[in-house]
Amino acid sequence: MMLGSALSNQVGAATGSLAFPALGPAGVVAVRQWVAAVLLVGITRPRFRAFTHREWLPVLALAAVYAVMNLTLYTAIDRIGLGLAVTLEFLGPLAVALTASRRKVDLGCALIAGVAVAVLMRPQPTTDYLGIACGLVAAACWAAYILLNRTLGTRLPSAQGAAAASTVSALVYLPIGVWIFLHHQPSLRYVAYAVAAGVLSSAVPFLVDLLALRRIPTAFYGLFMSTNPLLAVLVGWIVLHQTLGLVEWLAVAAIITANAVAISAQGGDKGGVREILDARNRRDRVESEE
Repeated sequence: MMLGSALSNQVGAATGSLAFPALGPAGVVAVRQWVAAVLLVGITRPRFRAFTHREWLPVLALAAVYAVMNLTLYTAIDRIGLGLAVTLEFLGPLAVALTASRRKVDLGCALIAGVAVAVLMRPQPTTDYLGIACGLVAAACWAAYILLNRTLGTRLPSAQGAAAASTVSALVYLPIGVWIFLHHQPSLRYVAYAVAAGVLSSAVPFLVDLLALRRIPTAFYGLFMSTNPLLAVLVGWIVLHQTLGLVEWLAVAAIITANAVAISAQGGDKGGVREILDARNRRDRVESEE
């Protein structure tokens, strides 16, 4: 189930990128946000009218993070490819996990990840600095998502908070998506690609992860998450025919290793990955109660 969830996420992103020629990254993100909002609201049934001002603040902040994170990630995918974009995005949870740590092994992980990023950003005729910058912004947004979940989890059931944030983000993208559809008038095929991205990258991982976390230790789940960049590279190669050079492969492997070592050293009990898992476990409890 974990492998299926991770593959679904990456195949969804790859499928969404097939719609870039007609919709662009912003159009695909708009459709994905709409699909995610409809599905999450249908699953969690958030009580919007019962939210207080204190609860709405982190919801709105999380909605802004969703909007920026998905747009920058998809822009990075468009410019530097799926594998490198997802690899850079995974620096976000790694950074949160390492920030509060003083272990020597964690310092080593930070140095390894930093060197890998420097290698990916080395000057070359084909280096796309805007694409790399978008990947790093997506990583910063993921770090912000983790930190916001700490606040949101104390004020709202996490499932309701995520659904509310997705709904607000979808409303923000409503005029953007409408403008893109009116001016580009994409064929049904490209719209289907974008809808598939929303289902495969949002709904399927959300539901499968809830089931998986009932059966496995969260520490092992956190360790398995580190394989996502590798799966992104493989899916990008198979679906999108995107290839990496040896140096890029080594940089991706270094970042995956840094993630895995940091999570293993912490036993899955600290850091950003633990925050993600706690948030998902809170969603699990809410679904069970309902």
